[in-house]
Amino acid sequence: MAQVRREKDMSQDALAKALDATPTTIGRYERDEVKPSIDVAAKIATALDVSVDYLIGNSDTFIKDKALLKRINGVLALSDKDREHVFALMDAFLRDTKAKKVYS
Repeated sequence: MAQVRREKDMSQDALAKALDATPTTIGRYERDEVKPSIDVAAKIATALDVSVDYLIGNSDTFIKDKALLKRINGVLALSDKDREHVFALMDAFLRDTKAKKVYS
């Protein structure tokens, strides 16, 4: 949490204000002295513009672009067959884009 907060150039005070908490509480979260409730973790994730999974270390993916994240979630909601079609199109597009870069 501290790393993401620093990357966003946010102080503990600013994060505390966004959460209606104290800087001392934020420090305790960052030192793993206290675990926030799921509701507070969700608020922290929102304030830092990351997913709760990323915040707690269950995901290495940090997607800053909310429109991209919305599209990814849309693809994940598709049926297996439709998702395979989307992935095939993406793979073809990425392959062609790489080829253009190599030959230009």
